[in-house]
Amino acid sequence: MMVKTFAPAKINLTLHVTGQRADGYHLLDSLVAFASDVGDRVRVMPAEAASLEVTGPMAAGVPTDATNLVVRAARLYDLAVAITLEKHLPTASGIGGGSSDAAATLFAMADLTGTSAIPEGATALGADVRVCLARAAARMQGIGEQVTPVEGFPELYAVLANPGVEVSTPGVFAALENKHGVAMPKRIPRWRGAWSALDWIARQRNDLEAPARKIAPVIGEVLDALGALPGARLARMSGSGATCFALFEARTEADIAAEALAEAHPDWWVTAATLR
Repeated sequence: MMVKTFAPAKINLTLHVTGQRADGYHLLDSLVAFASDVGDRVRVMPAEAASLEVTGPMAAGVPTDATNLVVRAARLYDLAVAITLEKHLPTASGIGGGSSDAAATLFAMADLTGTSAIPEGATALGADVRVCLARAAARMQGIGEQVTPVEGFPELYAVLANPGVEVSTPGVFAALENKHGVAMPKRIPRWRGAWSALDWIARQRNDLEAPARKIAPVIGEVLDALGALPGARLARMSGSGATCFALFEARTEADIAAEALAEAHPDWWVTAATLR
């Protein structure tokens, strides 16, 4: 029996850094959405010995040993499996590829073993794993352990772009000057449509964008290019970078913009996406 699961790209539409704990962990307040049509794919089947094969256009450099979160996720179950990870998302890119892959593996293992409960220790795999298990628009707070679903989240359309550089998350946090920013408003509104959601999101921020741009100035070029696309309502970086996004009200606008951006920058990873 083989089980297939989808690992959607996770987009931090906002990311406010609101503090730092004594143990060094940073406190966040982030609105997260997932791309329903852009992500990795995980295939799992029982085997005599555990293994991981990585395929796909973004497979280069992805580890196949226990440092890969999908291996660690599978080991939480008492069953040896052969895993195929088909990579379509760039690595270390601020869109939760590793955490989403781990969550997809957990879902696949649960299906394969006939269990419904996610095992203890799953969320210890990474700060983003809990929200990736939710697979729906959510507000993520604390160090990622507080995940609250966002009701009435409208479908949004995006162009995602990554210039092909990896940005160190610890390095970006270390370069952040103000680690005690203002949180998002206490209450996330029920938006009347995509246009009102876009207006609200535009008033928020990603506190990691400035330090990431200092480390990798090309991020500024990506943001400028995204912001100049016809129909783009806003451009922002996701997570700690280097993937950035522009938001649109119509999918046709996003598709046309993605095609134009990919043609102008053939060395970048560019795709249109529907966020839910």
